[in-house]
Amino acid sequence: MVIIRKPADIKPSEITPKEIYLNRRRFLREAAAVAAAGASAALLPCVTQAGQKIPNARKSPLSTGEKPTSVQDITSYNNFYEFGTDKKDPARNAQNFRTFPWSVAIEGEVKKPAVYPFEDFLKHFPLEERIYRLRCVEAWSMVVPWVGFPLRDLIRRLEPTSRAKYVEFTTLHDPEQMPGQKPGLFGAGLDWPYVEGLRLDEAMHPLTILAVGLYGEMLPNQNGAPIRLVVPWKYGFKSIKSIVKIRFVEKQPLTTWMKAGPSEYGFYSNVNPTVDHPRWSQAAERRIGEDSLFSPKRKTLMFNGYAEQVASLYTGMDLKKFF
Repeated sequence: MVIIRKPADIKPSEITPKEIYLNRRRFLREAAAVAAAGASAALLPCVTQAGQKIPNARKSPLSTGEKPTSVQDITSYNNFYEFGTDKKDPARNAQNFRTFPWSVAIEGEVKKPAVYPFEDFLKHFPLEERIYRLRCVEAWSMVVPWVGFPLRDLIRRLEPTSRAKYVEFTTLHDPEQMPGQKPGLFGAGLDWPYVEGLRLDEAMHPLTILAVGLYGEMLPNQNGAPIRLVVPWKYGFKSIKSIVKIRFVEKQPLTTWMKAGPSEYGFYSNVNPTVDHPRWSQAAERRIGEDSLFSPKRKTLMFNGYAEQVASLYTGMDLKKFF
């Protein structure tokens, strides 16, 4: 039996606002047109679950030539405090994390605010594999074969206003699924939800991507499924995971780690061997997978080895003051 609801039976809260409805339809039309114009890249079928194979992701010339870290290490040694503070906690505690259905809200100083289903990104943004270095503030590093698309491709379609100077990102807040968000010894004691941010020009840089996979498969839960940021010249905590909101703002966002420890974690968080963390040196790093007793540490590279591409973003800045 089909139940037909009369207009009087429908609550105002159930009605999609006209602006959001029209913006989403406009977004889909324009994204489809752009994708068709670059038709050499096949669009991704609608795969959304962790571990599913991602077909047709092209290789990126922006990749490093270094050997990737093993998938076992990448998926079992993680910082994702929403699932616990020990490096092994995310792999143990995120197995039942629900990443479908998923949507991302676009808000703030932008002409096309809306709530977009995750599948829209997969259908309309051709994906590529980018092998990037990942450097964490605790002085360990990996080389990860991400699959994703440039954040700037999304930003251009959303049309930020002239007042948009920064982009703020927010992770899902769901303590029932994310035990690290619960108060107590198991959590990290942070102010949830997790918030990160970039200057607009950093977000528009071609190295900055929204990742949806690694090693040719959809992201595992413990690595930030279903969609996360990757900014390869910054410390890993800047690359926020499980994003549910992207907001364009005029003022610099107060990020989670800045709020928790402003003397230790600055807004920029660029990999810089000359600026030590107050409790340890950042001059060297340990590459995961090369951690035998006799393996020497690697020298930390300025901007994580991406100085040629990104140093111009910070011309004239005091990088010790703006750390």
